[in-house]
Amino acid sequence: MKKGLDLMHKVWEKQLIDKRSPINLPNFDLKEVFSPVFASGPNYYYLVDFSDFSITTMSQGFEEAHRFSPDFIEKIDDVLELIHPDDVEFVSKAEDKAFRLIREKIGVEKIKSYKFSYNLRFKVGNGGYELFNHQSLVLSTDENHNFINAINIHTNINHLVCENSKTLSVLGIQGEPSFINLPVDNRTDLPTLFDKNLFSKREKEIIELIAEGHDSTGIAEKLFISRETVKSHRKNILKKSECKNFNAFLLKGHVEGWI
Repeated sequence: MKKGLDLMHKVWEKQLIDKRSPINLPNFDLKEVFSPVFASGPNYYYLVDFSDFSITTMSQGFEEAHRFSPDFIEKIDDVLELIHPDDVEFVSKAEDKAFRLIREKIGVEKIKSYKFSYNLRFKVGNGGYELFNHQSLVLSTDENHNFINAINIHTNINHLVCENSKTLSVLGIQGEPSFINLPVDNRTDLPTLFDKNLFSKREKEIIELIAEGHDSTGIAEKLFISRETVKSHRKNILKKSECKNFNAFLLKGHVEGWI
């Protein structure tokens, strides 16, 4: 596992602060940062201080998700040790691709407006491994946009997903567009800025209304468009998301973090 830990640290080295410079870490209301969180399964979050790789906060929920106590977890390496050995290389590639996307396409000044999401296997109480969804968000950076600390949220989705797609999503928040389901093996396939808009502005409005429980007639009335236009948008949304119906779409959207 030592080789796997080294892989992760190499990925982060390009983004870390100069540890020789003392920095006062800001205070965060973690519940507010991740509120509301869609509870697709047992979940928890923790704050990582990248000046020394320590975990400064661990929420409730770890023991329910993993079925053992988190008392031994003090550093990020303690979390990395829980990753299935066969998933370590994928995780390092996913992290590397996410940061390359930020640096080369989006712009490092926007790093706090993007959330990274992918699935991986974590160790659980019976000694086996179960599938989890990982989401991370950089909370603060220095003047050079190198990250200082981040919050990670892990959700046990083993009851929802049988097989890991091994893709990465870089999800825009605060109105930023998203990159969805990116393969991580090809180092040259970064999407263009045009491609990162998976859904149009109108489609996003319709998605929000669908998530609120409105049918096509209700959506048409709220947006002052015809029911047929709504149906056309719904078909395009399913095609883009590669879902057969909107029950699958909403579940996939919540699990992967883009709803």
